Amino acid sequence: MTDPVLRIVVVPATKQSRTYEVSYRRLYLLRGLGVILGTVVAFMIATYGYMVSRHSHMLELEAQVQIMRAEQERIPALLRRLTTVEGQYADMRGLFAPDGTGAPSDLWLPPPGSLSRSSGSDEGRDGNPDGWPLTEPGFITQRLDDGGRAHPGLDIAIPTGSYIRAAGAGRVVEVGEEDPVFGKYVRIDHQNGYVTLYAHASHTSVELGEEVRKSEVIALSGSTGESTAPHLHFEILLEGETVDPLELVRQP
Repeated sequence: MTDPVLRIVVVPATKQSRTYEVSYRRLYLLRGLGVILGTVVAFMIATYGYMVSRHSHMLELEAQVQIMRAEQERIPALLRRLTTVEGQYADMRGLFAPDGTGAPSDLWLPPPGSLSRSSGSDEGRDGNPDGWPLTEPGFITQRLDDGGRAHPGLDIAIPTGSYIRAAGAGRVVEVGEEDPVFGKYVRIDHQNGYVTLYAHASHTSVELGEEVRKSEVIALSGSTGESTAPHLHFEILLEGETVDPLELVRQP
């Protein structure tokens, strides 16, 4: 028994007619393939928006992963920096007893984590600015009015990062950061008519209005402002008048 067929007769207006035969089995097969293809196309259209959204989310996650990797790579450098800072602070604390005997030196530093520099005993509260303003002798390169030039204080050559300390106890009345002449500087009122100035620092460690002790570290030396080499510019004034620092302090 032969399969039933569908005959299609095409009759052109000017030519001979043509007959096409297609079996119903083949028609059923083509219909099934069409249904499958239509289902696939409909599924792709329905899921296209979701796939685009997931792809966008994946790109955002990849960007976040890159940021996290970059932050993770910074951790060792931050740890090394923290170790360096802790070592520097330990060195500063070690100035209490540089010979390892445990006897305190004349350099006062706050204990770790302390917010107050003025608590404790009354040692170091002398307001007369007669202490050497550095933890080492340095080298005096210019004195008061040296060579006939108007110069209101001492210039003491010292390596960058050396400790600058208060010549006497008092209150911080100025902390400069970008002065064109002095650069970073600290001015202390010793509340007995004396005022001292410490200029060209690379870093200041005190705040305006803060009480400081004699020999307390207030800054680190540098070459900021109008300066050609690392040094400390140190001035002493009495009732607003310039005083020769070497009349009050003695270079170690």
